Amino acid sequence: MAEYINIKGQNIEVVASDPANPTLGQIWYNSTSNTLKGQGFSTAAWATGGSLSTARLLGFPSRAGTQTASFNAGGQSPTATVAVTEEYNGSTWTGGGNLPAAKEYGAGIGTLTAGLAASGSTGTGATATTEEYDGSAWTAGGSVNTARYATGGCGTQTAGLLFGGTTGAPTATGATEEYDGTSWATSPGSLNTGRYNSTGTGTQTAGLAFGGNVTPTVLGATEEYNGTSWATSPGSLNTARNYLAGAGIQTAALGFGGATPANTGATEEYDGNSWTSSPASLATARSYLSGSGNTSAALAFGGLTTVKVAATEEWTGAGPTTVTITAS
Repeated sequence: MAEYINIKGQNIEVVASDPANPTLGQIWYNSTSNTLKGQGFSTAAWATGGSLSTARLLGFPSRAGTQTASFNAGGQSPTATVAVTEEYNGSTWTGGGNLPAAKEYGAGIGTLTAGLAASGSTGTGATATTEEYDGSAWTAGGSVNTARYATGGCGTQTAGLLFGGTTGAPTATGATEEYDGTSWATSPGSLNTGRYNSTGTGTQTAGLAFGGNVTPTVLGATEEYNGTSWATSPGSLNTARNYLAGAGIQTAALGFGGATPANTGATEEYDGNSWTSSPASLATARSYLSGSGNTSAALAFGGLTTVKVAATEEWTGAGPTTVTITAS
């Protein structure tokens, strides 16, 4: 049998701890754990995470949250529109501060400790309310200028972006508003294709809107915002869908789940120019779900199969990874 030194021209390094920045293909022996290790490349995958305490759809997620620090507020439970907020720590959901009033179907923006729940529906009609979250309690923020639901949103608590939606289906709007931490201002830029039931990622000056519908058409169209105006991207989703979720930034985004109109678990990655279908799909195909995180580590939670669900899934993007080498 050929030895490693004859194949690679060098001995296997013996170290007390794993290298901080190993190169792809590098192999070493960890004398502390007595294991042979190497640097390989993992494929992207979804894995089961901790379930929400309250099954629901159309919640307000901390879109800029992380896989280990996100919230899901409000939404529609199996019995009613709720005000319940839950926080995820990377393994389990626990109770947070409830919204002042129950609502659903709007834009979740920001992080776990600095979030927004903007616009939406009270269950009986559109609302203009905005609430701000500090990681423990919600307080009233500035109202949006156009009350609407089924909106897209992204950004932060002090630099939020709200776009699209409807004041009453089937009428779609492309209206865009910007939040400065106190009040909303209507942007001169409007989506080129007014839509509702879309999703968004990114920042106030580099936003991304994709999917959605203009009744009766389900869309794959993607648009990019530069802080002033929207431009149609040459790349459309490979699977046109609405009621989907997203994560990431304008140049590195994920789109997953949704309805085509049939529920799908399909996941796609955006590089700032085009969408690529991932071989990894959600284990639970669903629509009306929420999402947060980025292309390396994202979350998908809640939604609808044939019933409202509490399922959470964690995305790990493809990339270099340290593996333990065992005899086969």
